[in-house]
Amino acid sequence: MFEIVRYTPDRKDEWNAFVASSKNGTFLFNRDYMDYHSDRFEDFSLMFYREGSLYGLMPANRKGDIFQSHAGLTYGGLVMDSQTTVAATVELFRELNDYLRDEGFHHVFYKCIPWMYHQMAAEEDLYAIVRTCDARLVNRDLGTVIIQRNAIRWERVRRRALKRAIEAGITVERSNDYAGFWNVLCDNLAQTYNSKPVHTLAEIELLHSRFPDNIVLYVAKKDEEILAGIVIYVSSQVARAQYSSATPLGKQLGAIDIIYDRIIHRDYASLPYFEFGTSALGDTNVINESLVFQKEGFGGRGICFDRYEWEL
Repeated sequence: MFEIVRYTPDRKDEWNAFVASSKNGTFLFNRDYMDYHSDRFEDFSLMFYREGSLYGLMPANRKGDIFQSHAGLTYGGLVMDSQTTVAATVELFRELNDYLRDEGFHHVFYKCIPWMYHQMAAEEDLYAIVRTCDARLVNRDLGTVIIQRNAIRWERVRRRALKRAIEAGITVERSNDYAGFWNVLCDNLAQTYNSKPVHTLAEIELLHSRFPDNIVLYVAKKDEEILAGIVIYVSSQVARAQYSSATPLGKQLGAIDIIYDRIIHRDYASLPYFEFGTSALGDTNVINESLVFQKEGFGGRGICFDRYEWEL
């Protein structure tokens, strides 16, 4: 029923056009985003054709005998459009498994696209992988989300921090000074978590140049000094805080809070969801409780980022 074709660069325009018209895709699946780190992964993305028409996409890479939803992306899975049916999707995964066996794979690691990114119902794949593949849940990360139509009032500690920032004369602006913010981010991650950002400065500047409306930096300043910043990833449904960080003085004065006040209550209030990102400690299922507490203080509540696995 399906013709399964491995993605090649000559199909880039067709791939990107399908992502743009899909019911569950975001700009992260655009090849201009995916391919910025093509040197780190052996891309094995697939395109599924039915009766000569493109039916779905699967961003993926190969790691030995493991076929996995692309490891360079926060979420993945089958990208579908409004013509998707559950019966055809069940058959798609049946044929996918046969294809992957023929390609020498023995395992599949599958990251689904969280429902808040769906522009219409789009969980045919979750039904299919359990029915057809005997998929099992192997990892569940916790994200924190505000549903704007049911927004919760900020906790007192967050309201007080916002008041401090206002009284201190801190200002918020959209900025292209990624270098200035990256200094703040790298210092904070190194001192607090002994870690580094996933993206280098050069990478985030490149991605911003390719997606200026989707990747946006806000900074909080006092006397022209950057005290905090937040990088927002903007899709049709969701504004996501991809990076947020503050200097010690910025934390003391509530600089993060005044940025969130602007982006949640003003600039992106019209989007259905605001997401603060996940809060796992490293690659574990253990959450950073203080980080989740801060996000919950802004009115965020839990959503799961699930990953599945099955044998071929």
